[in-house]
Amino acid sequence: MTESGGGGAAVPVEGDTERMREALRSWYRENHRSFPWRETTDPYEILVSEVMSQQTQLGRVVDAWTAFTDRWPTVEDLADADRAEVVTFWTDHRLGYNNRARYLHEAAGQVVEEFDGTFPRDPDDLEALMGVGPYTANAVASFAFNNGRAVVDTNVKRVLYRVFDGEEADDGSTELSYEAVANALLAADDSRVWNNAIMELGGTVCEKRPRCDEADCPWREWCHAYATGDFTAPDVPTQPSFEGSRRQFRGRVVRALGEYGPLALDDLGPKVRVDYAPDGTHGRSWLRGILSDLAEDGLVTVEGEDDPVARLRE
Repeated sequence: MTESGGGGAAVPVEGDTERMREALRSWYRENHRSFPWRETTDPYEILVSEVMSQQTQLGRVVDAWTAFTDRWPTVEDLADADRAEVVTFWTDHRLGYNNRARYLHEAAGQVVEEFDGTFPRDPDDLEALMGVGPYTANAVASFAFNNGRAVVDTNVKRVLYRVFDGEEADDGSTELSYEAVANALLAADDSRVWNNAIMELGGTVCEKRPRCDEADCPWREWCHAYATGDFTAPDVPTQPSFEGSRRQFRGRVVRALGEYGPLALDDLGPKVRVDYAPDGTHGRSWLRGILSDLAEDGLVTVEGEDDPVARLRE
């Protein structure tokens, strides 16, 4: 499924990339939540939504965004507004740190004065605006102009970590280069849909408590966490005692069947654990239990009674 890129980063194998893209796009078209800023390509309205959404639940942002864009409908209106009124609005709507309101007001002034009222289209140029960093610049470039690089927030990191088996080092850094993987998956001229889709996946399906089957996750086929049952992520506490756990052996079964194809129990067992003995403690009965769990999850099938054969479900 993946291969190593520079610096130990996991990146998609080329043959899987387009299938992953289309699976996610198709899921997003059918399942995404409706927000007013997703119905516009106005960079001003999108910038307002991005600044408001920082550390604020999206459900609460809707009313504030609607009221804000009704009161100051254009970037020129916001630039001409009294800054104290903008900050008061921010406080009244409980939108978090007031410096974000000041930065937004300042950025509006820059667009009017330095860019003649026209938003820059390139992410690097957008970063010249007050309070706009790489994340916000790529979001505005993507959603307004379909011209951004991958947008990587906490939700996106969680998705990529789980799908591509990220590993955090002792110092808290990670071997998985989220930007490298996200940009490898991002199709040219598709940043608007792609970034919305992967952020939506992390926000509604691959949450801290994942809803893989319940929400019909489109990436189960490729997901390391789904195969192993280990849903650790950068913002999710590490699950204890993975080494030697049932989750670990579930993952080994899935990988063995994926690599070798259908296998009889006594051929599969030694590939799962070196101390496999057909009639021993970790023998056929133990392996049948692992396979039963995987079958209930829809990952494998076991056929035959006297000499059963396990295979990945098509």
